[in-house]
Amino acid sequence: MSRLKLGTKFTLLAGCVMATTMFSGCLNHPLKPVELEKGSEVEDQLQLTVNKDVDILFVIDNSGSMGEEQAILANNFGAFIEVLEAEEVEANYRIGVTTSDNGNEWCKSTTPEAGNLVMSSCTSRINDFVFNNGETDASDIACNDICNLDAAALEVLPTTTDLDSTPSPRPWLENIEGKKNIPDTTDTVEAFKCFGPQGINGCGFESQLESMYLALIRAQNSDEASYGFLRANAILAVVFVTDEADCSYNKSFSEIFKQDGNKVFWSDPTALYPTSAVCWNAGVSCTGDPSNYDSCDAVNKDVDGNEAVDDSSAVLHPMSRYLGLIQGLEEEKQTLNAEQEVIVALIGGVSNDGKAFYSSAAATDPEFENDFGIGPGCEAVNPNNPDEPVEAVPPVRLRDLVEEFTPGNMFSICNDDYSTALQAIAQRIEDQIQPACYTKCVKDTDASTLVVDPECTVEEDPPGTDNSVRIEECQTDASGYVIDPNTGDYAMPSDEVNVCYALLTDSSMATDSTDDDMSDFCAAQNYNLEFKIARRPGYPAAGGTSISATCSLADFPEVSCPGIGG
Repeated sequence: MSRLKLGTKFTLLAGCVMATTMFSGCLNHPLKPVELEKGSEVEDQLQLTVNKDVDILFVIDNSGSMGEEQAILANNFGAFIEVLEAEEVEANYRIGVTTSDNGNEWCKSTTPEAGNLVMSSCTSRINDFVFNNGETDASDIACNDICNLDAAALEVLPTTTDLDSTPSPRPWLENIEGKKNIPDTTDTVEAFKCFGPQGINGCGFESQLESMYLALIRAQNSDEASYGFLRANAILAVVFVTDEADCSYNKSFSEIFKQDGNKVFWSDPTALYPTSAVCWNAGVSCTGDPSNYDSCDAVNKDVDGNEAVDDSSAVLHPMSRYLGLIQGLEEEKQTLNAEQEVIVALIGGVSNDGKAFYSSAAATDPEFENDFGIGPGCEAVNPNNPDEPVEAVPPVRLRDLVEEFTPGNMFSICNDDYSTALQAIAQRIEDQIQPACYTKCVKDTDASTLVVDPECTVEEDPPGTDNSVRIEECQTDASGYVIDPNTGDYAMPSDEVNVCYALLTDSSMATDSTDDDMSDFCAAQNYNLEFKIARRPGYPAAGGTSISATCSLADFPEVSCPGIGG
């Protein structure tokens, strides 16, 4: 359906005014002619929100019970990438992976990642998929059966970062302006099936929060391999995948695990070794009847088990350490985009409604409670072994981080399919990648065409410079915008140009071309112009680059764009 043109709207309005005048003698309260307030004809400069950069950190539990869960994550990863690579999103993403292993007194044989990013094929780490001297072997289910790519297909290609211009292989997956850091013929989803699984021989005292903390700190240290993973202007998302409680302990208080230490947090002080119950007991306090707790919450406890102690005395690193880090990163990003928020997500021991719950102690397997300090937060039938149900520990400390930054973004690890969870997490990212709507009503310079013909100037302002750079409009022909067959994106106007803009003004499919169609988001706000920025592959914008547009505005915005912004 064609859009009603400005001139037509004035004609209709004039007819209504004439009709009002003709019938005014019949009315006790004659209607007044509508008086339109003329809008600004001058050009108005607006910053465009065109940031599609996303840095995504996966913290994956690599303890002995996580083989099947890692396989499910890898097999369902397509649901995550599908959202990020959708035509209306086209995120410029980086995906890094680290494990929950930060070492422990009882984990002498593991090789803690301690926040280092892992970017190698699971087939080259196949021994990592065997736990407890072969008692559990997940090498097939979590690696060999799902990783179908050879070393050549998984080659990590040299790339540069905003912080380091020296090309070198980086320990993450990326796709920026259509350019990947793996071979063009390698599918990202298939690559993650090889890179994502982390094995099951990691430390059983998982430190998910500390792994996140160290990974984000390392990414800002020029001496680290992961330096540059975080981009200043990028949306940051952290995704935890785990079936246990957080055990990010302060190593100054490692005595809580030792045989000759204070065993106040042990389920059985007479035992030869501690269980994961230490992690729960040292960082969580529950209220209500122990047979059915009302709630359980993260608290600081000292080595003697005293609660509500100050941060410096807490045996597990206090939540303020992690809340403060994420809050600080969020505030830094908001200096560039006031609406940007860090996204935190969890696939863990919660029920399908995303709530952490606590099984009745009376109905809980005593062995499970001895091992983990609490009953399971979720349970499910294990299709591969009905005698051993799928169970996971309520992730109280992780829950608190999620609820602080992305409330409700929690999903059950006990499910046998994570596609819904991964899709929902990716959609939280998509929500922050909004189209570049021009939020004022632009002037139509040619009322004879089916859609608005704006008059605009677009400029790019790279960080660290005082002068903006004029951006040219993308190539057009008699049919509209030209699409580059090699990139599937708008064609550059010349070989010397590496960035261009397209004007999207068709909100109702008035033209035959789809290349000028506005997004549903901008059209629903009654804006009459949206911008699309295209870049030549291999020439991404520097982090912190801003883009502004200056357009002539409509004389009567309430007529041209009724209900704009709402």
